[in-house]
Parts: sequence; structure tokens; C-alpha cells
Amino acid sequence: MENCIFCKIAKGEIPSATLYEDEEFRVILDLGPASKGHALILPKAHYANIYELPDETAAHAMVLAKKIVTKMKDILKCDGYNIVQNNGEAAGQTVFHFHMHLIPRTTGDNAGITWTPGTLTSEDRDEILEKFIME
Repeated sequence: MENCIFCKIAKGEIPSATLYEDEEFRVILDLGPASKGHALILPKAHYANIYELPDETAAHAMVLAKKIVTKMKDILKCDGYNIVQNNGEAAGQTVFHFHMHLIPRTTGDNAGITWTPGTLTSEDRDEILEKFIME
């Protein structure tokens, strides 16, 4: 996509603090980090969201996320990690190029990736189970 900032970063057209690169992905440090070491996994090919992502690319992204956070956890001595992937404006996606956030977490850091748990009603459960068919 011609005007996609993440396409340009992933392809090396815009400088970035690159942690890792292969033929399919670039992993960079986020310029607006939620915490020290917050990184982004960017595919070099443009996919707006997970719905467009080929299964093989999605699998590669998750394997890559595991490798990166395992190494970064040792480097940063953090207590845990959030792996976050937003799809659509309502879900918080602001750049419409598939990407995964790798956010190091320490106890009490207030990075704010939480929600108030609701309740799964029997009506909601039954409706979803009735309509959900995996092919």
C-alpha cells in the first residue's frame, strides 16, 4: 500500500530501531512505548488486519512473537509480557497494517491493558454456540 507508514518502515524505507528482520517481517521498537522495550512485529507485505492475513503468515508472527519476548524478557528482567493485536477502530487499531504489540510488563507499571470482567449469560452462551460452526 503506497501511503502506509508501516509498509515503509517494514521495508526499510523509513529508519527504525530494528530488533529483528527476515524476508517476511521486521520487528522494531515502538516510538510511543507503553513500557520500556515495547516492540512491534510488522509484516513486510500489507495486510490491513488479521482477517486478511494468510494462515502461514499468522503462524510465523506468533512463533516470532514467542522468540522475541523470550529474549527480551531476559534482557529487560521484566515480570511478564502482553502480546496485543488490535483489529478495527473499535478495538483500538490506529494504523491499518497488521501488527503485533509486544509489551514488557512489570508489577505495578500501570500500562493499562485490562478490562472489567462481565458475565457470560446462558442466553449469550446458547446464541453463540448455536451459531458458531467451524469448518
